[in-house]
Amino acid sequence: MLRKSVYSLAALVAGVGAAFAAGPATAQAATTPTPAAKPAACVTDAKLVPSCGVLWGAAAGGFTNLPRDVEHKNWEKLSGRTATIFHTYHKGDEKFPTAAEIAMVREPGKPRVLLLNWRVEYGSTWKNVAAGKLDARIDAFAVRVKATLPEKFFLVLNHEPEDDVRTDAASGMTAKDFAASYRHVIKRLKSKGLGNMVNVVAYMGNEKWMAQSWWKDLYPGDDVVDWIGLDSYVSAEQNYYHAGVFADLLDRKAKGGEGFYSWATTKHASKPLMVAEWGAYHRIGKVVDKAKQFNSVLPELAKRPQVKAIVYFDTKKDMFGDRDISINSAPSSLDAFRKLAASPKFNVQLRLK
Repeated sequence: MLRKSVYSLAALVAGVGAAFAAGPATAQAATTPTPAAKPAACVTDAKLVPSCGVLWGAAAGGFTNLPRDVEHKNWEKLSGRTATIFHTYHKGDEKFPTAAEIAMVREPGKPRVLLLNWRVEYGSTWKNVAAGKLDARIDAFAVRVKATLPEKFFLVLNHEPEDDVRTDAASGMTAKDFAASYRHVIKRLKSKGLGNMVNVVAYMGNEKWMAQSWWKDLYPGDDVVDWIGLDSYVSAEQNYYHAGVFADLLDRKAKGGEGFYSWATTKHASKPLMVAEWGAYHRIGKVVDKAKQFNSVLPELAKRPQVKAIVYFDTKKDMFGDRDISINSAPSSLDAFRKLAASPKFNVQLRLK
């Protein structure tokens, strides 16, 4: 052992001496370590799935009268980061994408992608959509997109369908009617040449609905779904409805049932997941620190590789007028959210063409 060490030392001395004899450049090469390779950038692919990291987005200004683009920009200043996903909502024959939405995608230095939420069946039924009775509405949308928006965009059809389901077949609003409607719209749009849409089916994921026998019938099929979305919230108030942290909005389940993340990653393992709406709330008039909820996000994302996008729904008052889902309901809440937003986890480069 000693003899081997002596030989090794002699060889080392000889090698260094030879390097200096050969000249300064060779000597430096022999003693300077090779710099570590720079990590590859996180970028989106053809279906807007990031190669690493998580897409960051917002649906800001819910239930206010200010334009969505204005609210979105204000929220970006408040949170300290460009919200890459710009989530907007439309129904029926509304004409969109709007000029303001398109301008948001093209604002210099502010890379964004549209998440367009559309209730195609508005004023009618899913069954009528599936039967082709609203094809003129679908075709008009295809014409507008082709004329105005060559960039890739996310498209959600009738988000949160669960509480619209009716079990009476005559209603035209059964779970199977929803799936057939979704399939028809996507196939119709593709037949009209829309190759730049990325399709999202977005659920409430509420344990009450997931326990229903018809819940599984809502899924339209892997061939027409690119992403699976979830709209889910947690309460920052202890002992209040759905109190918890980020893990709870992904995992809550009925007794004997299955949590959303488990369902999606086992039944549809090839699909990326988008938390298309999320937030922490407290009742209006009961200000509660949301730091615990916001601080729980990054550790959870590290354990949930299928979650590829999260979109915060920010509003001072929800549709029922009793919950505050804003990030700045307390100074400590905003501080925690800003720290979350600053994470390099969300440094993803968009490729929209």
